[in-house]
Amino acid sequence: MFQITIFFLYVAAGTAFAASRLPRYSASATLFLGVAFTLSLTGLIWHVAILYAAMMTSAGLTLSIANSVSFIGLQLALIAMLGALEPTLRGLAGGLLILAGLAAVLTSAQYGAASPIESWQLQAHILISLFAYGLLSVGAIVALYALIQDSRLRAGKLTEMNNLFAPLETNERLLYGIATGGFVTLLIGVLSGFTFVDNLFAQHLVHKSTFSLIALALFGLLIAGRQIAGWRGRRAVYLYLWGFAMLGLAYFGSRFILEEMLGRTWG
Repeated sequence: MFQITIFFLYVAAGTAFAASRLPRYSASATLFLGVAFTLSLTGLIWHVAILYAAMMTSAGLTLSIANSVSFIGLQLALIAMLGALEPTLRGLAGGLLILAGLAAVLTSAQYGAASPIESWQLQAHILISLFAYGLLSVGAIVALYALIQDSRLRAGKLTEMNNLFAPLETNERLLYGIATGGFVTLLIGVLSGFTFVDNLFAQHLVHKSTFSLIALALFGLLIAGRQIAGWRGRRAVYLYLWGFAMLGLAYFGSRFILEEMLGRTWG
């Protein structure tokens, strides 16, 4: 199965990226980087190919819950490769690739089967929203990395493992950059949903819209707090994670209840 091959390519690439940051392997760092970029690019190309075949059918866009997770994994892999161009982010890139490998395994899985969507407007809305979720997922991982790093520093754990974490200032700038980009993309997704999704109340999507708006408000509050009051540290990280949790309930929570428990689809 290509999914298993992609999983091992991503995991091997992620391990190589992480190893390139450890002092004990400094003499082989260039070799590790070459291997990591080659394996991750190969995995990314295969991932795109099998996911496209699974999603774009003759009947229209078919985006099951499993393929949605794989789509987010594809974003994680792409962002990991781009982030690895910055040396201090290679530890984070390794973690993102391992998660991308786990997500890739689900490609074409039958779990959460969905009906094909023919309308290009609805296709656009779903893909934009999913792109926003994938981008904000990276921010959630960055936020968790920042919490772990902060805890290690407070506890005085200064080992070579600290090289896998970017400086806290770098993590904070990255987190707010992702929050801003995710907020704009999510706003477009929400507006397109209100524009293109018919019979919102009849399709039992009120809870999805409500959670999405709460998440949008929390990310907006975070960005405003950063710009106006200079919010940073754990308060900002926790607010980001609350926004991400609301977004997870909006998309995956609502889809699980609608499709798996109520036996309905929307669109």
